[in-house]
Amino acid sequence: MKKTPVFLDSLVTDMLRLRAICPFSWRVFQFRPISCEPLIIQMNKCTDEEQIFDFIERNKAILSEKQVGCAFDMLWKLQKQKTSLLKNVEDVRDHPQFLTLHNLATNKFKLMNDDTLVNVLHITQQFAGESHDPLVEALVTEAWRRLERFDIKLLSEFSSCLADQHLYFSPLMGKIADIVHRNLETTQDLSSLSVLMVNISSLISRHFQQQLVNKTELLFDTTDSSEVNVATRITRFLRNIKYCYQPLLEKCNNVFLSNVDQLDLDSISKILRLYKFLQFNSFEFIMMAKKKLTEMIPLCNHPASFVKLFVTLGPIAGPEEKKQLKSTLLLMSEDLTGEQALAVLRAMEDMESRNSHLIKRVTSVLHKHLDSYKPLELLKITQALTFLHFQRKEFSAKLRELLLSYLKISFIPTEVSFLVYAISLLPSPHLDEVGISRIEAVLPQCDLNNLSSFATSVLRWIQCDHMYLDSITGKQLKLLQKLDHYGRQRLQHSNSLDLLWEELKYVRGNTFPESLLEETIATLQHFVDEINYINVVEIASFISNTDYLSTLLLDRIASVAVQQIEKIHPFTILAIILPFSTLNYDPPQRDEFFGTCVQHLNSYLGILDPLMLVYLGFSLATLQYFPEDLLKSIFNIEFLSRLDSQLEILSSSLSARVQFHLMELNRSICLECPEFQIPWFHDRFCQQYNKDFECILDKRKKPLPYGSHNTALGQLPEMPWEPNTEIVGSRLPPGAERIALEFLDSKSFCRNIPHMKGKFAMKKRHLEILGYRVIQISQFEWNSMALSTKDARMDYLRERIFGEVKS
Repeated sequence: MKKTPVFLDSLVTDMLRLRAICPFSWRVFQFRPISCEPLIIQMNKCTDEEQIFDFIERNKAILSEKQVGCAFDMLWKLQKQKTSLLKNVEDVRDHPQFLTLHNLATNKFKLMNDDTLVNVLHITQQFAGESHDPLVEALVTEAWRRLERFDIKLLSEFSSCLADQHLYFSPLMGKIADIVHRNLETTQDLSSLSVLMVNISSLISRHFQQQLVNKTELLFDTTDSSEVNVATRITRFLRNIKYCYQPLLEKCNNVFLSNVDQLDLDSISKILRLYKFLQFNSFEFIMMAKKKLTEMIPLCNHPASFVKLFVTLGPIAGPEEKKQLKSTLLLMSEDLTGEQALAVLRAMEDMESRNSHLIKRVTSVLHKHLDSYKPLELLKITQALTFLHFQRKEFSAKLRELLLSYLKISFIPTEVSFLVYAISLLPSPHLDEVGISRIEAVLPQCDLNNLSSFATSVLRWIQCDHMYLDSITGKQLKLLQKLDHYGRQRLQHSNSLDLLWEELKYVRGNTFPESLLEETIATLQHFVDEINYINVVEIASFISNTDYLSTLLLDRIASVAVQQIEKIHPFTILAIILPFSTLNYDPPQRDEFFGTCVQHLNSYLGILDPLMLVYLGFSLATLQYFPEDLLKSIFNIEFLSRLDSQLEILSSSLSARVQFHLMELNRSICLECPEFQIPWFHDRFCQQYNKDFECILDKRKKPLPYGSHNTALGQLPEMPWEPNTEIVGSRLPPGAERIALEFLDSKSFCRNIPHMKGKFAMKKRHLEILGYRVIQISQFEWNSMALSTKDARMDYLRERIFGEVKS
């Protein structure tokens, strides 16, 4: 036998010492048994789980950590190759040799290289039956120790393992976020970065969110970012941070449109849900999705797949497709699970479908599973059934009982707020003392969104609950006072617009109690200098919903738009203009403001969403601003054809609103800008206006009988098109005049001052163009003490209509 050279003995001794000192470095030298490679080759030839388990049983004594990792990898690859119906995860997990493999990994994980370690962690989690698998815990701990040396790809894979365990808020995920932040500038792998962005989104600052958005936008332009999965993850990230960033969403949308063949039912469903949450509209994507999903109707014959198709296609389907979807679902309705029934009900709400047979079938399934639904699901059921006008005493009573039982044990402010809101939607919505005390208990922890929700519910109780007027309403009024107190407290403690906006983001301004809204506007005015191109769209949208005229805030919005227009996405211009239109307000730099906004849009008119363009044209017309290029891009056959296609996929109520605004816009242009020579596309509508009362007076202020002047009360003669021609109605006797009387309720005015809102001012303007003398009477004046008697009101009307003053 040959003697081993001394230098080899020395080398082995040194390496053993090195391994004892630094066990992780040992993998670099790759000293393994001679049979290592053949064993992996043998394993790779296995075609099913039994062959792999036989291999493990024969070789368990000599398997290295690399081979253990390979065995896990092979088992998971075989699972991924199977359809969902054929997967047998439980059978694999319960096999005796899987336990052997599990134990081998437990003994050898410290020797695994980084890639194998994370891969084994991922696969173990997929097979794990216990909620706390000791091997998973050991692998996570070991990965934490090595975290700083992981590259971005491995870091993203490890973060997904943590996300699978719902560890979004863990210190370990925070450490990963810190590593991403430190290495963001040098990161070039958009695919891995997009995974990390989704997983760390719950615990990063707004500033870091913006850095990630900027980096993603840069990488989109400089690398190959055509993967559908990458674009989907980026859209998910924007959803998670509640940021509808148009430039990035458009890039993602273009990826989806360019890879239509890769989109299946699951991916289309996911993308449409993300778009709905972000309120991002893509007419092209919806039309593509509609076409592709319609082709799937005959192919989906299993309840699970058909329900997903119904939920995804239903809200965007045309009349024939909707009819087909409903008839097929009726046949499957008895086989629906509780989860599927809820999904169908919410889709019917989106579709505005009040098909009584289908509602009856779905609610019978819901009733059967009602005890198993969680509080948020009960809210969704209540909202949908309220919208669909479904009323059944037995169902409502059971629903109310469940909501109250959850309310009595709930202590989370958001959960309490939506339970209370759900109860307020039901018949007899009053709460007993236990319910009111539960609200009072969580008030100190509530944010402005919760407080607004409570206020809406309490006001609904006060309006509906007449039976308990004496005993309950007093307590509800006290509750409103407490809501107001805590709301003011939160507003007064706000120290930045960013923090304030986190609470206001989902508050609908029209649901705020009057005093709380006033305090909110005052707080926003305090931070007026912090309004910039990043938050100006959101602030403008909030003000539009409040009906509260703050000239300070609107002037700031106009100033930001003029000065920073290049940083504002063109598709958000409508949101910026809307509060000015709604509240009928012209900023000091009116022409510059509107001109800058329209100029910024001009190059996008051909691709702008048809719906948005109609609303934009109408909003500008309300403000008496008529950009000719924009308006002519609306009133042409090509655009109206695109609009008709879009109207088919909208809900009936939204479609009706869009058509109404289009007709109003048509009338406004024809009356105020006849020189544009845009024809009456909606002739009968455009030449008529609803009025509360109208009459004709002769030159002596005496009423004329209708007779031959009847046409003057509704229709106009043919409209002339010569520029600067005054539009007049049918002929009247010399000196006679038409009178139009309008009674204006509180909705006609701004919420804080008696300033008429835009569309009511426009109506007055149009009636005057049509030849009427318009008399507008506000409810504030009509219901005042001065007009508290019938005689006083008659005298008032005589004075306003006939000019008679009582002596």
